[in-house]
Amino acid sequence: MNTPNVQQMGPAASEEASAPSDFIRDIVAEDVEANKNGGRVVTRFPPEPNGYLHIGHAKSAHLNFGIAAQYGGTCNLRFDDTNPTREAVEYIESIQEDLRWLGFDWGDRALFSSDYFDQLYGYAVKLVEKGKAYVCDLSPEQIRQYRGTLTEPGRDSPYRDRSVEENLVLLAGMKAGEFDEGSRVLRAKIDMASGNINLRDPVLYRILKAPHPRTGDRWSIYPTYDFAHGQSDSIEGVTHSICTVEFEDHRPLYDWLLEQLEIHHPRQIEFARLNLSETLMSKRVLLGLVEQGQVSGWDDPRMPTLSGMRRRGYTREAIRAFCDAIGVAKRNNTVEMAMLEHFVREDQNKKALRVMGVLRPLKVVIENYPEGQVEELEAINNPEDASAGTRMIPFSRELYIEQEDFLEEPPPKYFRLAPGREVRLRYGFFLKCESVVKDETGEVVELRCTYDPETRGGHATDGRKVKGTIHWVSAAHSVPVEVRLYEHPLAPETDEGGKSSGLLNPNSLETLTESRVEPSLRDARPGTPYQFERLGYFCIDEADSSPGALVFNRTVSLRDSWRKAQRA
Repeated sequence: MNTPNVQQMGPAASEEASAPSDFIRDIVAEDVEANKNGGRVVTRFPPEPNGYLHIGHAKSAHLNFGIAAQYGGTCNLRFDDTNPTREAVEYIESIQEDLRWLGFDWGDRALFSSDYFDQLYGYAVKLVEKGKAYVCDLSPEQIRQYRGTLTEPGRDSPYRDRSVEENLVLLAGMKAGEFDEGSRVLRAKIDMASGNINLRDPVLYRILKAPHPRTGDRWSIYPTYDFAHGQSDSIEGVTHSICTVEFEDHRPLYDWLLEQLEIHHPRQIEFARLNLSETLMSKRVLLGLVEQGQVSGWDDPRMPTLSGMRRRGYTREAIRAFCDAIGVAKRNNTVEMAMLEHFVREDQNKKALRVMGVLRPLKVVIENYPEGQVEELEAINNPEDASAGTRMIPFSRELYIEQEDFLEEPPPKYFRLAPGREVRLRYGFFLKCESVVKDETGEVVELRCTYDPETRGGHATDGRKVKGTIHWVSAAHSVPVEVRLYEHPLAPETDEGGKSSGLLNPNSLETLTESRVEPSLRDARPGTPYQFERLGYFCIDEADSSPGALVFNRTVSLRDSWRKAQRA
């Protein structure tokens, strides 16, 4: 038996030792206690290299690598590369990059089902020799018709009783490329009347005359996932094959094949996949969005892919804390997007530098502030981290504030700026609006204001109070930037069953090209989280930014609806 020793060495490995219990960990603990498999624990994470990893895959990787670390075992990264028509080296590389970013490390070895193609073919021959598999000439459509329904049994294929000798010759011909695609398949011989449709003589090999990213043109036939899955687990010495719940009905086939082949038999355990509200989790649909150009690529910040989330500013710590919080269940359910965003905020709040940025600028001229004068005001970098210190920000006669922080005719309980009203400038002075300047269309384009120099730091010496505090930047010193605001990609009235062309929320991206930020961000670097005060958490878009032309993505807003719901 070939049992690769692929270690989990991520930085969060020590955290797994205190992972909360769940039904899968209980099973593993019982097996270890009973010295099953010699007390070994070997799991695997088996992605198909036909797309980028998304947040659902993060849950599975977190579980598989985490259990291995918790019980002193190993977790193999194994690519299920059995369908060369849909696979690409790009996907293999992106999957490894995402897993390393999450904190998982399999050493210097990545495993592939294609590593075992010779051995898998040998298993197929063994099944034929035992009379447990046969070559079938039915077309794919005929196979579906013969299979029956949930209420009606299937019918035997007219080729089911071929002799072992004939099947071996035909299987060898399939391997040698002698037959056309779709003309023949290798099927298991189980029970066409079984109540489990997966046991009605499932296909084990099909003819695909397509080059493979790793084996080239060597093979003309490829194993199905159902055949490659269990046997690859066995070859690697996996002890616990942890799958999502849709494979529960496939477990009897998994067990049957291993029993017939009389090889090491891992235990398959199913858990509920992650369904996340207000987003897309189907790789087929995500691929459609990419191919149709509705998003900029797999790493578009609207995508639920790990590369998209990373580009948007999500951290691995937030994602892994989220995976811990949602736990492991047996039944599928839907987790609110607000819960994931809560963990992103919790993480960002500890790390993000506080800065001021104005998304939609409205010019303010302080008429009683001396022209040409500039002074610096001290601002706190992060109130959650005293070691972050402070910075100085310039204050001058002309400022920018948010357009929404001024209303000419304010409603009740509106505490921001309005004609004749006074507000506090963050880290600055009290500011009062004296008059309004409009353009020819009647739109407000400038405010004429006065400030109280005795209120430096936001406190009046005469004891008067103001209820509103707004952020601002100095017009002359601020840095022009592009800002991208994101909403959830899934249109509220649609679901994953709809056409991909109708799934994308048309308001999922808003691009602002006139935004301004304080001068401390002139040399902002990718990877540094920022909180634009009152506006949310932001990060540099590494893909589209360049020196002197910064692009900021909003990671998440400040409002935490999930936390509020928990407190209610």
